[in-house]
Amino acid sequence: MKTDEDGSVRSVLRAFDLLALFTEHRPTWAVKDLTTASGLAKTTVLRLVSTCEQRGLLWARPDGRFTVGPGMLRWAQLANTAWRLPEPVRQVLRDLARECRETVNLYVRSTSVLVCVAQQEGPLAIRHVGRVGDELPLGFGAAGRVLDGTEGAAVAHGEPEAGASSVATPVHDGDGRLLAALAVTGPSSRFGPGEVAAFTEALAAASLRISQIGLGTRTE
Repeated sequence: MKTDEDGSVRSVLRAFDLLALFTEHRPTWAVKDLTTASGLAKTTVLRLVSTCEQRGLLWARPDGRFTVGPGMLRWAQLANTAWRLPEPVRQVLRDLARECRETVNLYVRSTSVLVCVAQQEGPLAIRHVGRVGDELPLGFGAAGRVLDGTEGAAVAHGEPEAGASSVATPVHDGDGRLLAALAVTGPSSRFGPGEVAAFTEALAAASLRISQIGLGTRTE
């Protein structure tokens, strides 16, 4: 198989990019649509789809469209187990959401994106709604700025969408290395200067507690 200069196997990267097209909002694809969306040659797409199907990562439906395969269930269960936070950390998230009255998210960096690995929704009816597993570009939003090393504590308005704001602080491991970003997110109307200052203080204290507890050997 051909490899890039950095040693990455091109076919593997293409397979991952193809699988990434399957989302909650687009769970099924026809081969011709995968070809258009991926920008790859149809023969390449057919080869990748066939390989993924053989490994259970894709599944051919009776109508000829493809969706994620049963092999993904094993990986989903494994990821759920590997990223299950210690209960004391979950309690910190609950306490923070109760104190700030906004949704709390914990993000980690995964190459060029940040991934939400835990969330505690705020108590107010109008609040930020997201899901564990959601990805954002690195440098995007307050958590993204923390995780790309641009800032310590960070504030963002209008991200991840218009009308939303967030504040985030870093979580470090026992050796002081950046491990995660803890963020509160909600409507911008509730993120004035006074609220941002209070959120930053509460986040810093919560981040310190999480750093002392640790996220577990699974993420360190």
